[in-house]
Amino acid sequence: MLTVLLNTGIHEEGVAMLKAEAEVLGPLNNDQTLSLEDKSGIQALIAGSTLDLSGETMDLFPHLRVLARPGIGVDNVDLSAATERGICVVNTPDAPTESTAEHTVALIMNLAARIFDGDRALRQGDWGMRKLTRGMELKGKMLGVIGLGRIGSRVAEICKLGLKMRVLAYDPYIDSARTEALGVELKEDLMEVISRADFLTLHVPLTPETRGMINAHTLAAMKPTAYLINCARGPIVDERALIEALQEGTIAGGGLDVYDPEPPAMDNPLFSLPNTICTPHTGSFTEDGVRAMGIGAAEGVLAVLGGERPTGLAQLVNPQVWGRRR
Repeated sequence: MLTVLLNTGIHEEGVAMLKAEAEVLGPLNNDQTLSLEDKSGIQALIAGSTLDLSGETMDLFPHLRVLARPGIGVDNVDLSAATERGICVVNTPDAPTESTAEHTVALIMNLAARIFDGDRALRQGDWGMRKLTRGMELKGKMLGVIGLGRIGSRVAEICKLGLKMRVLAYDPYIDSARTEALGVELKEDLMEVISRADFLTLHVPLTPETRGMINAHTLAAMKPTAYLINCARGPIVDERALIEALQEGTIAGGGLDVYDPEPPAMDNPLFSLPNTICTPHTGSFTEDGVRAMGIGAAEGVLAVLGGERPTGLAQLVNPQVWGRRR
């Protein structure tokens, strides 16, 4: 009997697909997953973003054949260690695209229109703030996009075509043909995009290269009227430097869905600042996004366990493992 362990909850349709073919354990939190008494029978693990999937963790599951991450991020997975052990790593890169892109645009629009400011004031009985606080129109404003992959491209498209914003992008791995099709101006200089943006949005994976790429130096280059949006990964931003920039007025504000670490401390200054909008890493958590991620993760797991290479919503992240998988 095949056994699949859920370290994170997935959509019920994905669970039903798994239960039709395998025994399903969980969902278990990180501590429960690692302390599970008998791990020898587990052949597949569907894991969340906060479980450290190092080689040492993988060795706790001697018969693990496939490791699935709902969504696109695999920064908590040691891909080299997985490949060395013959473990297939699967993600669902297209599943969260639309939800996360729309969440990003929602943060941009909320910051521009000062919607949360108005909501907070009105709940406190302050009707008069309407004459003291003014938002801005987004038409004609400059959007800077760092990372023009699936989500970044969709954000650029919505803002360019729907909101009539001007869009600059930085992505050294994207060719100009891609940006021309989107009507986006691609820049080779990261600092040019940062310094010209009215809204700067981050859509890069977390890698050694991108960790801390937004720091005191880059924040100082932003306009004092500009806003930073991060729906990618928390450690891309030096959080201490961001807090200082927000407190000192180096930048106008921020819209944040991710933090370093996660979950963040509840006394994090970001949550009490008047110029931030903070959400609990829910960018992809729409009904549609969660369903697509859950079904994709289940499809990927069942494909590998059935001896077939994942297709459709699921993608094999380490394809070099296929010829020597467990």
